[in-house]
Amino acid sequence: MSTETPLRRTRLRFGHGRANRSRAVAGLTALILPLAALVGLASPAEAATSATASFTKKSDWGSGFEGQWTVKNTGTTALSSWTIEWDFPSGTAVGSAWDATVTSSGTHWTAKNLGWNGTVAPGASVSFGFNGTGPGAPTGCKLNGASCDGGSVPGDNAPSAPGTPTASAVTDTSVKLSWSAATDDNGIKNYDVLRDGAVVSTVTGTTYSDSGLTAGTDYSYTVRARDTADQTGPVSGAVKVHTTGGGGTPGTGDKVNLGYFANWGVYGRNYHVKNLDTSGSAAKITHINYAFGNVQGGKCTIGDSYADYDKAYTADQSVDGVADTWDQPLRGNFNQLRKLKAKYPHIKILWSFGGWTWSGGFGDAAKNPAAFAESCYGLVEDPRWADVFDGIDIDWEYPNACGLTCDTSGPDALKGLTSALRAKFGKDYLVTAAITADGSEGGKIDAADYAGAAQSLDWYNVMTYDFFGAWDAKGPTAPHSPLTSYEGIPKAGFSSADAISKLKAKGVPASKLLLGLGFYGRGWTGVTQDAPGGTATGAASGTYEAGIEDYKVLKNSCPSTGTVAGTAYAHCGTNWWSYDTPATITSKMSWAKNQGLGGAFFWEFSGDTANGELVGAIHNGLK
Repeated sequence: MSTETPLRRTRLRFGHGRANRSRAVAGLTALILPLAALVGLASPAEAATSATASFTKKSDWGSGFEGQWTVKNTGTTALSSWTIEWDFPSGTAVGSAWDATVTSSGTHWTAKNLGWNGTVAPGASVSFGFNGTGPGAPTGCKLNGASCDGGSVPGDNAPSAPGTPTASAVTDTSVKLSWSAATDDNGIKNYDVLRDGAVVSTVTGTTYSDSGLTAGTDYSYTVRARDTADQTGPVSGAVKVHTTGGGGTPGTGDKVNLGYFANWGVYGRNYHVKNLDTSGSAAKITHINYAFGNVQGGKCTIGDSYADYDKAYTADQSVDGVADTWDQPLRGNFNQLRKLKAKYPHIKILWSFGGWTWSGGFGDAAKNPAAFAESCYGLVEDPRWADVFDGIDIDWEYPNACGLTCDTSGPDALKGLTSALRAKFGKDYLVTAAITADGSEGGKIDAADYAGAAQSLDWYNVMTYDFFGAWDAKGPTAPHSPLTSYEGIPKAGFSSADAISKLKAKGVPASKLLLGLGFYGRGWTGVTQDAPGGTATGAASGTYEAGIEDYKVLKNSCPSTGTVAGTAYAHCGTNWWSYDTPATITSKMSWAKNQGLGGAFFWEFSGDTANGELVGAIHNGLK
C-alpha cells in the first residue's frame, strides 16, 4: 500500500496538487490525542482523582483500522470506573470491540468499562480496542464527563482568557507587557507569560518586563491565567514585538528564496519542520509557504487540523528537542514553525490556501471578495498561531480557465480577490499568489488580469514546472521544467522563459516574479531513445506515485545523462526522467538574476537531500 498523501502528486500540470486526506498513511505513526481531565469529586481533605486518555491507531489496512484507547490514572486515588466519549466524522465507525462496551448515537460514540477493568489504581493504565472502518480520527473527547482539552475540575470552571497584552518600552533587548485581568468563579492565582509559545515567567500581577532578547528580532507574546485550583484558561490574543537594532536578513540580499512545506509530509514521508533545521536549509531560505489551507464556501478554512496544530511531537522530532505536552496551547506543525522562527528569526512564513484540488473553491470566494478576505484574516490571525504567520498566499491555479474543474468567474476575479486581501491584511503583511506558467497563445496567462492583480501583491510564484509528464503516457519524452524552448518541444509557450516573458509583457514587474523549481522528476517507462522526444509505454515507477520521483532518489537511482533547455534528463534502462540538479539550478538562478526577477521558489522541501543540496544551490545562485 502506498503511504503517500500526494498533494502535489494528483495535479495535471502548472501547479500544486492535492490528494485526499486519507488517514491510511497515519497508520505508520500513532495518533496520540492527549485527553486530560480531573474526574471524581473528592472530599475537601483529599485531592481529586486525575486521569488521562489517549487514542492510538495501531494499524491501518486502507478500508479499516485497529484503534486503541488507553486510560491512565495519574492521580493519587483509585479510579473506580471510566467512560470515554468521542465523535467520529461521517463514514468512520466502530465495528467489533473488546474489553469495553461501545455504543453510538449517530456519530457520537461511548465506551464504558466492563465489570473487571473499571478500577484503575494510581499510576496504572487500562486499554480497550476495536476494529474501525473509514479514515477519520476521534474528536470532541470526554473522560468521565470532564473536558478533554483543559483538565477542568467538575464544579470549578477554568479562568477566562486575559486581555491581549500591549507592549511598551521596547529596546534592543527588552520589552514591557501589560494586560487586562482574567476572571474566574473562585479567583485568579497568577498568570503564565508565553514568548513564542513557551512559558518564560509566571507572575501574580498583570504586567511583566522581559529581558535578554536579541536585537532586531520578532517575538510574539500571549498570556494565560491560572485559578486557585491551578487550572489554566485559554491563552490571550498575541501581540507581536520587534526589538530595535539588529542587522539585515542573511543569505540572498533582497532576493527571495522560498520553499513550500507540505503539511501531509508528516505522514508517510515522515518529513517534519525539524528537517528544515537539520538539513541546513533553514539558514539559507528567506520564506516558507505552508501548504495548504482549504477554500470552502467562499472562505479560508483549515486544511488538516491534526497536522496543522494537533499532532503531539516527541522530543526527537521537535525543532528545539522539547516534547509537546497534552495541555500546551498549540502543537503540530504550527508550533514547530514557531520554534523554527525563534531559532531563525529572518524566516517569514506565509499560509498558502488552495492548490490544484482546492482551487475549485475560489469561484465562490470571487463572488464576495471582502467576505473571503475577512475569513482568511480571521484564520491567519487566530490568537493561537497569529505570531507564526507573516502573510497569506493564494494558490488559485486556473482563474477563469479550466484545471481540475472549470472556472468561469471572469478575467477580473483574481484582481478582485487580491485587492480585497491587501485591503484587509494591510501593508505590513505579505500577500502573494502562485500562478500558472502557461505561456502559450490563448493559454491560462491570457485568461486573467495578472497585471492588475499584481498591483496588490508582493510577488507571484510562477509555477514553471510540470509542463510535460507521463499524463501523456506515450510521450514524447520532454523535460518537465524547461528553462527555454528548444527544437522539438511538444508545445510552444511551455517554458519558463515564455511564461516570464508573457507576464512581463502584460505589465507585471520583473521584481514581482519568482522562478519556480521542482525538487522532483517526472518520467516515463518503455523508452529506448536517450534524447528527448522518444516514445514511451507509460509512467515510470515512483516511490509514492507512478511518473514522479524525488530528486534525492533520482540522483542515485537514475543519474543525469544529458541536459536540454537548462534541465537535466536521465535515461536508465527503459526509464526516462527529467529533473533539476545543483548544476541546472545554478544556471537557472543566473538567468533569473539577469531577468531582474525577485528570486526563486521551489516545490517542496521533502524532495531535497538530507543535507539540502538543492536549497543550497538556490541560495548560492542568488547571491
